[in-house]
Amino acid sequence: MVIAIDGPAASGKGTLAKRLAAHYRLPHLDTGLLYRAVALTLLDAGRDLADEAAAAAAARDLAPAFLTDPRLRGSAMGEAASIVSAQNQVRGALLDWQRRFAGAPSGAVLDGRDIGTVVCPDAAVKLFVTASAEERARRRHRELDGRGEAVPYEAVLSDILRRDARDADRSAAPLRVAEDAVVIDTTALDADAAFKAATNVVDGRGGAPG
Repeated sequence: MVIAIDGPAASGKGTLAKRLAAHYRLPHLDTGLLYRAVALTLLDAGRDLADEAAAAAAARDLAPAFLTDPRLRGSAMGEAASIVSAQNQVRGALLDWQRRFAGAPSGAVLDGRDIGTVVCPDAAVKLFVTASAEERARRRHRELDGRGEAVPYEAVLSDILRRDARDADRSAAPLRVAEDAVVIDTTALDADAAFKAATNVVDGRGGAPG
């Protein structure tokens, strides 16, 4: 059982993916952390985020342990990851990494931007989690505020819109809804309601693991 979850930034897909993984006893991969780790590797080395060769090399050498670095969760890394994730060489280097994870005997839950369309096109369940840009910005603003990062709401909204445009317009695996994905709009849903909607989909496919 592979559950592929895609959606734009701050749509709630990460929270939902973690809950589904725990509920169905499956390993979970937040694929966005891979791109954040590549970006952080470049920044730590003083390299330009637009240096595709260096970014691809960082992607090929990426160690799983690096995904636990707390710096990956900062707002700056989200913007940086959006830049490197638009690079074809980086996406190619990380594709096998993600597919190996999805190929675990137990199955897996992966969330990102192109899981259902590129990484796991044959996933048993595909969800596309979305919400209005304003609601996503409010959520991200609360999250940053909770971490002590004083970022104006307007700046967060601008960042969300910029990332949406970059994700949708990039030539490499643009963000889009897979033809066989179920769309869950979380604008007016809390985490529990989104989880219930998602489990209804998974269980309805008749192949719920666990």
